[in-house]
Amino acid sequence: MKLGARIVKTGIAITLALFVAQWLNVPTPFFAGIAAIFAIQPSIYKSYQSIIEHVQANLIGAILAIIFSLLFGHDPFIIGLTAIFVIGINLKLKIENTIPLALVTVIAIMESPGENFFEFALIRFSTVMIGILCAFLVNLIFLPPKYETRLYYKVKLTTEDILKWIRINMRHGTEHHLLKTDIEMLHQRVLKLEQLFMLYKEERTYFPTLKKSSSKARKLVIFRQLIVTSNRALYTLKMLHRLENELHHMPVEYQHYIKAELDHLVNLHEQILLKFVGKIKQHNTSEMYEEERFNKQQFIDEFMAHKDNWCEYEGNVEVWYHLFPLVSKIIDYSDQLEHLDKLIDSFQKYHVDDNEFEIGANEEE
Repeated sequence: MKLGARIVKTGIAITLALFVAQWLNVPTPFFAGIAAIFAIQPSIYKSYQSIIEHVQANLIGAILAIIFSLLFGHDPFIIGLTAIFVIGINLKLKIENTIPLALVTVIAIMESPGENFFEFALIRFSTVMIGILCAFLVNLIFLPPKYETRLYYKVKLTTEDILKWIRINMRHGTEHHLLKTDIEMLHQRVLKLEQLFMLYKEERTYFPTLKKSSSKARKLVIFRQLIVTSNRALYTLKMLHRLENELHHMPVEYQHYIKAELDHLVNLHEQILLKFVGKIKQHNTSEMYEEERFNKQQFIDEFMAHKDNWCEYEGNVEVWYHLFPLVSKIIDYSDQLEHLDKLIDSFQKYHVDDNEFEIGANEEE
């Protein structure tokens, strides 16, 4: 079992919160540990956002808990009613992520009333805030996430799997139902890439310089295009899978032509990924595949020529109409690949001093 950084940080945050609460002689330190669990965030930027939202939510929970306790007492029904109001206000303020911890504050204050109720409520509220602050400090100091590294490896592995299936599918080496399952899994992985990209986009440089800011902006453009291109490859794979039967009934010469063109695109995609991290010299992708470079006009002409020949001798034009979406997806995939290649060439050529990506060892959080 591999323990990710967030798991380790959660354990450290709980430990720190409990130690601090005990050091301050807080009567119920376990509330600080509970708060630390909810307050751990996947990035430093989200931790900044989280601490502000949690302070607001816990103030709301504490104030309502005190008001309802003084007015109506501490009956379980009243606690539940208070919770409903807290949830409603948090939803209205669009800080719904803080609802669980706000409810912990409500219960912590209302579940055990005493003679010095205000003092008791303040202590419980402070205990929860100790947990939030400890989680923030842990997230800020310990094991800061390396989103550039994680994003690169996830894009690389996901794209390699998509390209592998394109090759296998074009050689009729797949079971239809098994590939359908894998395509859905690949789709979910691409969605996770989008989420990870957003975390990388939100990640801030806390000692910023103009050079670092501009470099980060250019990297964002390239990573965005990497994900878009992988998505287009997945769309192509989906269409190949959907039209597998139609392709099988195409003339053998056209099947070979489609396979060759897709092989060129897949090979180019792999070379671009290598160039992205400096394993292939600049412009080498263009030189290596100049003779095989995808020609959009020729691709369309070949499709129309085979369609006309097929219709002249076989008379069944409808089967060709089903292939129009596939032709469109392949052309779109080619366009996105070309755009990605130009972006990387530009980055490596015109920004020599700051064109290094911070790609380390593959780590999972």
